[in-house]
Amino acid sequence: MGMQHVTLQSRPSLTPSQIADLRLAASKLTGPERRSFEAAMTWKYCAGNPLMAEAVFGWGRQTVALGLAESRSGIICLGAQAAFSGRKRWEEQHPQVAQALRQLADAHA
Repeated sequence: MGMQHVTLQSRPSLTPSQIADLRLAASKLTGPERRSFEAAMTWKYCAGNPLMAEAVFGWGRQTVALGLAESRSGIICLGAQAAFSGRKRWEEQHPQVAQALRQLADAHA
């Protein structure tokens, strides 16, 4: 898989208004959706070069590189916050009570 050699001097021909629009669109997204969008725009306008995307759009090159890797592999990376946070379901917090309620409901069904 050969990647084109791209230098920062060969920036895409986007107007400042278009760049601002792309930056605004990316700012409205979060997590995997944002990385996917940034990766797609990097492929389209920066030949898949995260360093150029950082220079042109102001996006973090590590984030863009992760988005490119996710799009290439099809595997979405989750951070510890997304993977292990959030409130547990009531049934998970109180399994014995949930089971008793299920039995009670089954008896009346």
